[in-house]
Amino acid sequence: VLLQASGGGLVQAGGSLRLSCVASKRTFSRYFMGWFRQAPGKEREFVAGISWSGANTNYAESVEGRFTISRDNAKNTVFLQMNSLKPEDTAVYYCAADRSAGSVDRTSTSAYDDWGQGTQVTVSS
Repeated sequence: VLLQASGGGLVQAGGSLRLSCVASKRTFSRYFMGWFRQAPGKEREFVAGISWSGANTNYAESVEGRFTISRDNAKNTVFLQMNSLKPEDTAVYYCAADRSAGSVDRTSTSAYDDWGQGTQVTVSS
């Protein structure tokens, strides 16, 4: 599945951004979706994940309470609402799709089959 992420930008600390990721296939509704981020010189890290129905979500400890992942299966879209942004949230953000039902660790990049191109988020202090 092709994934197109958007919504990144430059924001001051304490501000908000909403990222979107549109999938190319209607089968999107069957996939677990995740958001990851990668800062310069660092490994790609898990941010948030959401089950196919949206009933189950999980977050990295660093964003818990500030970020919210959601999805609209009718529009083949997953969102990441980011509030109370901090300079350490600066990174390229990627959406990803896990097309298998049996992944054990969905905080790992290896669980995901398809990746979007990334969208830059920069938080100034």
